[in-house]
Amino acid sequence: MKDWYEIKNVEKLDSPALVIYKERVKENIRVLLSMIDGPQRLRPHVKTHKSKEVSLMMLEAGIGKFKCATIAEAEMLAMVHAPDVLLAYQPFGPKLQRFISLIKKYPETSFSCIADNIVSATNIAEAAASNGVIIPVYIDINLGMNRTGITPGEKAIELYEICSSLDGLQLKGLHVYDGHLRSHNYAQRTKDADEAFQQVEEMKKAIAEKNLAEPIIIAGGSPTFPIHAARKDIECSPGTFIFWDKGYQATCPEQPFVTAALVISRIISLPRKNTLCLDLGHKSIASENELGKRVYFLNAPELQFIGHSEEHLVAKAPEGHSYKPGDVLYGLPYHICPTCALYERAIVIENNEVEDEWKIIARDRKITI
Repeated sequence: MKDWYEIKNVEKLDSPALVIYKERVKENIRVLLSMIDGPQRLRPHVKTHKSKEVSLMMLEAGIGKFKCATIAEAEMLAMVHAPDVLLAYQPFGPKLQRFISLIKKYPETSFSCIADNIVSATNIAEAAASNGVIIPVYIDINLGMNRTGITPGEKAIELYEICSSLDGLQLKGLHVYDGHLRSHNYAQRTKDADEAFQQVEEMKKAIAEKNLAEPIIIAGGSPTFPIHAARKDIECSPGTFIFWDKGYQATCPEQPFVTAALVISRIISLPRKNTLCLDLGHKSIASENELGKRVYFLNAPELQFIGHSEEHLVAKAPEGHSYKPGDVLYGLPYHICPTCALYERAIVIENNEVEDEWKIIARDRKITI
């Protein structure tokens, strides 16, 4: 094959389709393990792939701790017997009841969650106690993401101290997501991450001064993974590494992961001489970015996108082009995580051929619970 991504029997694939290159997924797991001193310090986020098969590949590589964002993702991990699962979300109402049901249904998996305020923590504790379970909890820390989390300082220490004595809770440590730190300059990103993490170090010291148990610290995502991997004892939570994408390929060129998932699209119409229409609409590719940063076609990099709707992507081709209806284009998503969530199944490629398909089982809001 001329290029790594070409599929010999691509004619078997209807489009649009999500395709996963299994050998490259294995390579990314190998690279991940090579970038840290042991699998015990890894807690990969499964929001990117949402599949049992990829989770099993990581379990087989010796990774036993995981992070997720939904009850379905947590259940998916329990279904493959993952030992340790953190729901990096603060459950309330029905979600909390579902979380407790999950804990009861899958006793072999240790589930935990996060909290960033006393109302939530008390609510989780009371629900746990009334259901006869103990829920491990990490205090969610805000280092500037300004999405969830409590700012490090006196109030955070107070919350930590209160949670350590609540019946129904087992206080485990701190959850620190710094997804806003994504400078393309690695030296600057490192500086930003180190400055932000200093607040966590100070909080850890204050916790020790109160004679509380030393906290487990879970930190970072993909952009800051190598930075936190260099620290001692910190659990790291990259997620996108498993497939990589055009966005992180540009933002984090220092990380040697390979792109391992693409979308297959076909040209379905040429409404004008230099205008192509593809079958890759909003329903088939993550579309939160500007029009020019949603997909990059590996075998048609010169295309300029001029329109996007539910089922169609319209592109301008250069003068003298040879594109025609039926041509297959291999698209690298700028953001692979929400792209995966658009597909109920992925086609698995091995040795440049269609070999299997995997359900993206946790794209659903509910599996059984």
